[in-house]
Amino acid sequence: MKNNLQSNIGLALLRIVPSAMLLSHGIPKFQKLLNGNLEFADSVGIGAAPSLFLTVIGEFVCPILIIIGFNTRWAAVYSAITMSIIGFVHHAADPFKVKEKALMFLVIFVVIIILGPGKYSMDKK
Repeated sequence: MKNNLQSNIGLALLRIVPSAMLLSHGIPKFQKLLNGNLEFADSVGIGAAPSLFLTVIGEFVCPILIIIGFNTRWAAVYSAITMSIIGFVHHAADPFKVKEKALMFLVIFVVIIILGPGKYSMDKK
């Protein structure tokens, strides 16, 4: 029983803390989008505006869903894809220390996809 409690608290921390940290990257992009400033890197060739919009979903909308534990696995899939593009495409030519943060977020979101949100989430209510 105690191990289950510890596992669920651990899953909640794994969901909430990194997602809150990712919001520090997503909020400025969200504000940029709201202000109509659509200048943004076009790493995958779909245009600056669509790239910004999709990045806002991956770094702002999905982390909020992950924090509250709503559609957690699907939100984590989208955020993991976003981190993959940032780490492996946008920062492909950069040294490891530049792409390290995106790759750490990627691993965290993959673990969330595998393990799920845990007991303390809207998905489990």
